[in-house]
Amino acid sequence: MATTPPPPAEILGTLGDFTSRENWDKFFALRGTGDSFEWYAEWPNLRAPLLALLGDRGAAGEADVGAAAAAPEILVPACGSSALSERLYDAGFRRITNVDFSRVVVGDMLRRHARARPEMRWRVMDMTDMQFADGSFDVILDKGGLDALMEAGAGTKLGTKYLNEAKRVLKLGGKFVCLTLAESHVLGLLLSEFRFGWDMSIQAIASESSKKSAFQTFMVVMVKGTMSVVQTIKSLLDQSAEYCNMKQANAVIRALGNENIIRESYSSGVDVLLSLRDLQLGAIGDLKVIVPGRRRQFILGEPETSLYCYKAVLLDAKKQTETFVYHCGVFIVPKARAQEWLFASEEGQWHVVESAKAARLVMVFLDSRHANINMDTIKKDLSPLIKDLEPGNPEEEAPIPFMMAGDGVKQRDVLEEATSEITGPMVVEDVVYENADGDQGSMPEKMFRRLIFGRSSGLVQSEALLIRDPHSDETDKKNKNASATSKKRRNQKKGSKNSLRIDHSFLGSSYHSSIISGLSLVASSLSAASASGGKVSTTVIGLGAGCFPMFLRGCLPFVDIEVVELDPLVAELANKYFGFSVDGQLKVHLGDGIKFVEDSVAANHCASDGSASNAIKILVIDVDSSDLSSGLSCPPENFVEDPFLQKAKELLSEGGLFIINLVSRSSSVREMVVSRLKAVFEHLYSLQLEEDINEVLFASPSERYLDINNLDAAVVKLNDLLKFPVDVESDIKKLQRLQ
Repeated sequence: MATTPPPPAEILGTLGDFTSRENWDKFFALRGTGDSFEWYAEWPNLRAPLLALLGDRGAAGEADVGAAAAAPEILVPACGSSALSERLYDAGFRRITNVDFSRVVVGDMLRRHARARPEMRWRVMDMTDMQFADGSFDVILDKGGLDALMEAGAGTKLGTKYLNEAKRVLKLGGKFVCLTLAESHVLGLLLSEFRFGWDMSIQAIASESSKKSAFQTFMVVMVKGTMSVVQTIKSLLDQSAEYCNMKQANAVIRALGNENIIRESYSSGVDVLLSLRDLQLGAIGDLKVIVPGRRRQFILGEPETSLYCYKAVLLDAKKQTETFVYHCGVFIVPKARAQEWLFASEEGQWHVVESAKAARLVMVFLDSRHANINMDTIKKDLSPLIKDLEPGNPEEEAPIPFMMAGDGVKQRDVLEEATSEITGPMVVEDVVYENADGDQGSMPEKMFRRLIFGRSSGLVQSEALLIRDPHSDETDKKNKNASATSKKRRNQKKGSKNSLRIDHSFLGSSYHSSIISGLSLVASSLSAASASGGKVSTTVIGLGAGCFPMFLRGCLPFVDIEVVELDPLVAELANKYFGFSVDGQLKVHLGDGIKFVEDSVAANHCASDGSASNAIKILVIDVDSSDLSSGLSCPPENFVEDPFLQKAKELLSEGGLFIINLVSRSSSVREMVVSRLKAVFEHLYSLQLEEDINEVLFASPSERYLDINNLDAAVVKLNDLLKFPVDVESDIKKLQRLQ
């Protein structure tokens, strides 16, 4: 006999944490026994789509032995006290295994169904760690289990662990059926986790004909297929308007559209840059098996699993022989050597594989993010990531060796170490890289001056090329006439040290070159300003060593530049060591960049009575973040929040460019930033750098000033304006329109 449960509010109050076993035990104990409970999607609405999916097994009857043998093995994880399993059993599906980690509910369900449904099985089990053999089930039927594991704020760890188990225990050709509310974080995980090797479809579950449910249930079906095959998702949602909540459905439709674009890019044959997770999911086949000649670039590392992110290449030796010394090895390439033929070209990489005598080699490329990081720290960070790429049975294999091409810096001269309350520790140093060609007169090797911020794990914030100063050479000649030999030698040595200056026609950061190339979007307006003797107002938030604004001043003489820098010590170091200087064309303001933009907007309103300006403006955000907890390395989060974006839009009036140097290892954070920009600006473009995680975003409030219809002609116009060489053509090929 069923017990009388307490009031609903008291029962639901026990579930503060949907992932807690104790909370669920208490929940089911308070509800009492003998009563089913459905969070959403009742059997009358589920019956037709489920039976259509599973086939009409009930029509055969229990006496049909052949039909019984062919009946599917069904797993219902997180079964709770739902009546779904008993309804399926009564429809003829006898081989149903129900699992739940609550002993209370499993005991109750077993007592309730043991006699009436003797073939149905019940197990106390954690669905994120199931004790079933691989390939045990034909169908996994999840009704709200994944949703419960992924309540808002819980993250994806438990959800991912559960889905890995579901994939493991499902047979090839089996179906994983997920009944879900399809909230964005849940749907996002499903779409990415079942991207490779799964045939995926989605439909809405009908509500009662008299009313549409406030919480729409969706049925997502994933059929297990061949690894590495990518198929677009089949959607029936556009046919659901009569019986489902289309507000929720439209959000799902948009997500599916974006996912199908991604899937089409994977299946098009284009060499898409994969993540480690993509490889684990089967994007290039079974990682446990060596495939001779297999080579794939990918990104190694995720925000939740590693300290750093790395560009990497997986290479399986072309010829598998018995003479390999290592079954798997790691080869680390420092930034200074990444462009060498041996490491940058595919042919060169195969030479490295052969020399390393490894059946599989993972080549890892270091860049500016890894400067000044202890190599032991990098190896420790890489070790667990590489284990996921190890072929065969890792438990039976030897340790994975780390090989390296050298640290890349042959000579280092620290000029100053300083600490400010705003930026923290900073270092200015001169370095000579290994194999750096010398083409600077009598200088044997190229020398670079670097500004390093300690707060961002040794980030090389700025890098400038040092060249010989001809004016200092005249001083050296005079020193040679000194009468005393010892004095002459001292002066010559001093002269050689002081005869170097910063080459302001050189950009050490590739993303700075991308910013310049992106000005092709407004090349016609820049050309018109130059021809008429006008000036283009440009604001740069973030000074660094001053290399970019100095380059901009010399490269585009008609640009008026105002740089905003929060830290006076940064400005002092830029002036002292990097040849930074101000004049009528280039000014520096010490203060907060956001306030500067707000004040500029207010000043423009006062000057023009709120009317739009006819002059093109450019606003560049090039500042790193001191708080990495948000997932943003550049810029700080408040620069991509709506209040500032609205002010940036006002500053640009009816046109111009808002440019952001975006650095984030989190794809979800990156998507959040892009979404916010799309909400404010009518036009949005992206230029993704191949060798770094930097992405330069170009936004504009309107088509005014934009050369979007003929970029090739715009590139020619920009090249005509530039006084210093920039490879605009190569950069613009990577420009993508986001909106």
